Amino acid sequence: MKHRIVVLGAGYAGAIAAGRLAKRLSREDVHITLVNAEPDFVERVRMHQLVAGQDLKPRPLADMFAGTGVELRLAKVTAVDADRKAVAVIDADGSAELAYDTLVYALGSGWNDQDVPGTAEHAHQIAGRSGALRLRERLARLEAGKTVTVVGGGLTGIEAVTELAEARPDLNVAIAVRGEFGDWLSPKGREHLRKVADRLGIAVHEHAAVTTVETDAVRTEDGTVPSAVTVWTTGFAVHPIAAASTMKVTDRGQIVVDGTMRSVSHPDVYAVGDAGFAIGAKGRPLRMSCASGIPMAWQAADAIAARLTGGKLPNAPLRYVNQCISLGRREGLIQYVTADDRAVNATLRGRAAAVYKELVCKGAAWSAAHPTLGMPVRRRR
Repeated sequence: MKHRIVVLGAGYAGAIAAGRLAKRLSREDVHITLVNAEPDFVERVRMHQLVAGQDLKPRPLADMFAGTGVELRLAKVTAVDADRKAVAVIDADGSAELAYDTLVYALGSGWNDQDVPGTAEHAHQIAGRSGALRLRERLARLEAGKTVTVVGGGLTGIEAVTELAEARPDLNVAIAVRGEFGDWLSPKGREHLRKVADRLGIAVHEHAAVTTVETDAVRTEDGTVPSAVTVWTTGFAVHPIAAASTMKVTDRGQIVVDGTMRSVSHPDVYAVGDAGFAIGAKGRPLRMSCASGIPMAWQAADAIAARLTGGKLPNAPLRYVNQCISLGRREGLIQYVTADDRAVNATLRGRAAAVYKELVCKGAAWSAAHPTLGMPVRRRR
């Protein structure tokens, strides 16, 4: 019988893992099923562009995996029984169950409202395509002079606020951050970020932890920030499916994995992307990001292939090189970092950085859309 590999989720990590497995392993030996709720691959790193009114190139998963041997199953995952090696799904035909021999769990994450009152009712999120489209429609109806406030000063928040300020100069665009604006960046990086924010007319509210979100304002510990539209970007939360299973997970619900992305409690399960809790350089956990998810997918796929074919297990270090930040369409910031993701005093700024970031985004999408190129097929033992 063929070895059944089921991949849950077709974001960057899941799509790349499925394609890499299809290339590494023979179709005579394995059957790969890729389960995803939506028919298209979503470039999550471009959601701020979608919000700002730009149209993104459609990338149907059926086209991406045509001829690869990967079976695409459009369905929503509702549960994983890691002890029985079964996945419960719902699709257009109703409820069903998929059995597996090896599972790659790549369901990713969604927005995290941090349990702040009013967030779920009044704030918008851009962690997924549906949320980004709703915000896009809302902004299209927003009249000039109104205030849009982005809450959260991480990469997502910075990219969102600068993109909106550039695309909608008729609006008052603001950002509220818990600490200092860009406080994890190097001095050169912070200086450039503030320069761009000033030029775009962004109102920066520092040390402004939001305590409540209202219809027309956000309240902080020290005051109130008017906000006709509030965009919430304070981090990500993984889907609760793993935490509801018997797999070992962290307090945040991420599956605890070893260096090959294999679950430490269930050796037939691998977790990649935001859903996996992996350790990188100097013992630091990898952050939720595309920069982490893609190498995690490579590591997991190569480990699965090695274990099935008797090959050598991968031992590539998981490390960071830089953080790529778009600041609208004409500006960017590349912050170089240590292997464990700490900023060093070296940056690339301005137009060159914007071009660099665009190439990175295109490269990530290309890797997902061409998942089976350039690797030899191996047969099972």
